[in-house]
Formats: sequence, C-alpha cells, structure tokens
Amino acid sequence: MKIEVIELRHVRMRLREPFETSFGVELDRDCLILRVDCEGMTGWGECVAGITPGYSYETTKTAWHILSEFYIPTVLGREVADVEDYHRGLGAFKGHNLARAGLEMALWDLMGKVQGKSLTTILGGVVERVPVGVSIGIQQDPSALVDAVGRYVEAGYRRVKIKIKPGRDVFEVEAVRKSFPDLPLQVDANSAYTLEDVAVFEELDNQQLLLIEQPLAEDDLIDHSRLQARLQTPICLDESILSARHARQALEIDACRVINIKAGRVSGLLEGLAVHDLCYEAGVPVWCGGMLETGIGRAANLALASLPGFTLPGDISASDRYYAEDIAEPRFTLNPDSTIDVPTGSGLGVEVVSDALDRVTLHREVYKL
Repeated sequence: MKIEVIELRHVRMRLREPFETSFGVELDRDCLILRVDCEGMTGWGECVAGITPGYSYETTKTAWHILSEFYIPTVLGREVADVEDYHRGLGAFKGHNLARAGLEMALWDLMGKVQGKSLTTILGGVVERVPVGVSIGIQQDPSALVDAVGRYVEAGYRRVKIKIKPGRDVFEVEAVRKSFPDLPLQVDANSAYTLEDVAVFEELDNQQLLLIEQPLAEDDLIDHSRLQARLQTPICLDESILSARHARQALEIDACRVINIKAGRVSGLLEGLAVHDLCYEAGVPVWCGGMLETGIGRAANLALASLPGFTLPGDISASDRYYAEDIAEPRFTLNPDSTIDVPTGSGLGVEVVSDALDRVTLHREVYKL
C-alpha cells in the first residue's frame, strides 16, 4: 500500500454528562481523527490522547506534533506492506504510544478494505457479540452514585465499574453493593493511591468486587505486587502496561491477576494482540478498556474484544452512552444480554459521517506527496 494522503483533525465532542475521575472532570472529549488514502481507498483512525496529560503524558497537542513532524512524514509516499512494516518504519522513535496507535488504526482499516475482510476476521476474533459493561464517573455523593448505577442497570448493563479516589471510595462502594448485592462490580482508581492506603483496599476486599483497577502509580509494579499479596480481590493493571514486556513482568511478580488492554495505551492493535496472546497462554483474563471513543475507536475495540482471551466485559458501551451525535455509522447499540455486535464490514466496519465530523473539527491539516 502506497500512502498518498493523510489528513489529521483535532475534534472536540460534548459529553452527554460530566465524567469525573481522579484526574478531574471532563465536559468535552478531545481526540485526533486520522484519514489515510491509498489507491482510491480510505482508512480511518482515532488517537485517544486527551486535552490534558492526566491519563497519559500525551495530549492532543503533543500527539499532533509527533504525528505531523515525525510519524506522518515517515509513512507518507512510502510502500507500507503491513502493520508490522509500519512499526518497523517508526523504529528510530521512542514513546508516544497513543499517537502510534491512532495512525496504526487507520492502516488496519485500510488494509481490511483492500483485502475485503473485517478487522475482527484479520485479528482472529471468535465471537459475534462482545459482553460489555459501563463505566460511571465519580458522582456528587453515594446516593447520586446509587441512582446512576440504577439507571444503567435498568438500561441493560450487567456489569458496572465505578471510579474512585481518596475520600470517595469505601462509602460509595458499600452503598452500591448494599443496593445491588448481586451486581458484578469493579472499581478503578486511576493510580490515585499509595501503599499507605492499604487499609482502604482491605475494606474494599470485603465487597465481592470483580477486580480493583490500577490502584497505585503507573510506574510501580513492585508496590502493586505487595498490595496484591494482601488482597483476595484481583488487581487489574491498566496504565502500568505499555507493552507485552510490561505484561510479562507484571505477571511474573504477581503484580496483577487481570489486565485491561487498551490498544492506544500499548501503541496499537498489533501490540494489543501480543498482550492478549501472552495472557491467554498464561490463563490470565483480559478485558478491553475504553477511552470515551467515537464510533471509529469503538469499532476497533469491539474487534479486539472478539478475541478468545477477553473473558470479562469491556468498557465499550453503546454509542449513546457518551454522545448525542457520533461521527461514524452505524451506531452501536446495547443488546438485551448486555452485549454489542462486532462490526462485520470490511476494515473497521463503520463509515464516517462527513457533516458530523466537520461540526466537531477544531483544526485540520492535509499532508500530500
């Protein structure tokens, strides 16, 4: 495939409701959308870097810089045989996984269209529907959280994840568990705690949680191992796992017993496959995390989550969970059994709606030969 044109857009989409985590409150979701043209075909990708360096050091501005100054010039006008070839071409550059993954996603979409195959087929997916849950941000108080959980359970979600931070943890979880004693429930701390907070997690250990996600610092596998040794509830790592190598090291020292795979975080679907395969062989469950994606990134997540090792519900959710209007069709809807259908069209299996994309575009650049 000879890459002829690459378009880069910074978009901003208003969330249906504020989404609060330990990083802060989001009213809008910023990301970068990429379009790659080759021989009359187009591939779409989504770089999930946000407006602030909260989840990652990468932001929309840093990702734009890295893509426009380094990654796009490396790819543009070049014959790219496959995704492995793309990553070899970027071998001289370090870091910036979210930027790498956004451009990689567009190449997967393009490759699928060239081959006339769906992304799930190319990746080796084995299911037509993916079990999903919903992620709920920090609410005003425990009562408001219980109400929010109730609304999503009523909507059909059978697994709920709630965000926690110091001072907003045990009481919230206890309130939800009391109201929903049989609900599959997990919590996500987004690295907000230290080992000095072990008492908090020992209390949460009594709440029959599916897992406790990323309780400690993203660069600290040792302390996660020490914390896991004191808990029955599995620790799940997210921000700590940037590659299959990190996943192997975490499992070797029992720093976690579940891994959340986000393609963006690990530099793309190719490395996401490697993390999946490592965990699948080791019998370690994985699930697909979410980054408030548009329909473009959501389609890629569903294809990834169709692999056999994804045995826990993902944070993918229906299109209308976060946005009144999406930029891609068809929109994804929740089935009665708390699943979402995996796209079967060629490539990602979605089409970008030009008018909707234009309405949310803040800045656009086109790179040609």
